[in-house]
Amino acid sequence: MFGRISGPLLLALLAPVLASAQGIEGRVGRFYDDVGWDLYRLGFSRPLAGPIAVAYSGNYMARAEGEGGFAGLGLDLTAFQGASNGPYLVLGISGGLGSPHDHSFSSFWGSWSGGAGYQLFPASALAVGAEARWREMSLDARDGLEVSAGIRVRFGGGGHPKPAPTTAPPASHNQPAPPPAAGGYTAAGALRQAVIATATDAMGRPYQWGGTGEDGSGFDCSGLIQHAYAEHGITLARTSAEQAGEGREVKRKVEALAPGDLLTFSNRGGPVTHVGLYLGDGRFIHSASRGVQVSVLSGEDPYGRWWYQRWVGARRIIPDDAGGLPGN
Repeated sequence: MFGRISGPLLLALLAPVLASAQGIEGRVGRFYDDVGWDLYRLGFSRPLAGPIAVAYSGNYMARAEGEGGFAGLGLDLTAFQGASNGPYLVLGISGGLGSPHDHSFSSFWGSWSGGAGYQLFPASALAVGAEARWREMSLDARDGLEVSAGIRVRFGGGGHPKPAPTTAPPASHNQPAPPPAAGGYTAAGALRQAVIATATDAMGRPYQWGGTGEDGSGFDCSGLIQHAYAEHGITLARTSAEQAGEGREVKRKVEALAPGDLLTFSNRGGPVTHVGLYLGDGRFIHSASRGVQVSVLSGEDPYGRWWYQRWVGARRIIPDDAGGLPGN
């Protein structure tokens, strides 16, 4: 009976969270107390502040042998569960209804848990991982080790926590892009400025996971870059990780960049998870959690430092001798 009503009920309770979620995760595992329980969890997560994220979930535990079950809602805080391979910490509370010996779900229970996990990213928006926690439950004073494995899909901003500037940002989604850099009136320079103009025409468009701007819709980061170049006959790969191999490598120095260069970003040196288009004058345009916007690339600026610390490379898509490229 519980299986027929729990799914819609839990989804209805979690619906307000889904609107602001930036990830969805499913987990299965085992809670080892004196008898052992199979556990199932489905939840939504979003960045909270810095490396901290919050997750809301629906939980169900069933006795591994015999009758008994617990159902409820949970809230987890995680630290360092970002967008790259590595360990993270987790602390959670949960509660609901259950019964240790039958399926009457007649008793209230509460629980806290804490532990650590490890995640791997086989794709930029997909994480797999394992987790171990110590859990204590109020009903019958149950406690024991909980282990689980799960899959997490990130969306709505690529999983990046939002920067938290202490001063007004020098560039935002409602500010115009800087003027073209002086000089560069070559075929390559003209083509680069045309690509930049196409990207800046999308200023203010919303972030949309998997978005390519079709029919006036939003963009994800790589969708914006692909669109800007495709409008001028240059075909790029679809994902940020694939685009990180396009063109030729440029030194990771602001003074080495040219307008139109592709910038690549990653959390903690892991796989490339974000891309932007360099505009000149230390600024770049990209599609992040607040939509298509212009940001600054500077280790000295309080707003731009967040991006500068995650900047891992640059690629020159349009060579200085661009006579053979489409659009010339």
